Amino acid sequence: MASTVHLLVATADREIYRGEASMVVAPGSAGDLGIYPKHAPLLCSLKAGELRVTKSDGVEVDEVFVSGGFMEVQPDMITVLADCAERAADVDMAATMEAARAAEELIAGKKDDLDFATAEAELAVATAKLAWLRKKKI
Repeated sequence: MASTVHLLVATADREIYRGEASMVVAPGSAGDLGIYPKHAPLLCSLKAGELRVTKSDGVEVDEVFVSGGFMEVQPDMITVLADCAERAADVDMAATMEAARAAEELIAGKKDDLDFATAEAELAVATAKLAWLRKKKI
């Protein structure tokens, strides 16, 4: 039997995924991170992107979109605390496109630096989510 690591993906209000994985690929803020069982301890920030979970049989079991957050890696446990996380089947493409459009309008008509920074962050998340959805063809 292949070695596995326990994975927990959660947001402040709910648990998105809990299970065993033989590999996890996460969108680290400095680049994608591939994590296998018995990985050295690590704490990193995440950017908006796809979190891929592979089971011991090599089948990708789940794809989760995270909009940022943190990941803690221990040799036998990976914990992802995401700002926002959604499974592929739960994402609404129309709502995501609307969020991107609204963020673009805020950027175009910026009133102050705070509005601009918020709109820029929202646009980055919406753009990453749309690219992920198009890749998945949902």
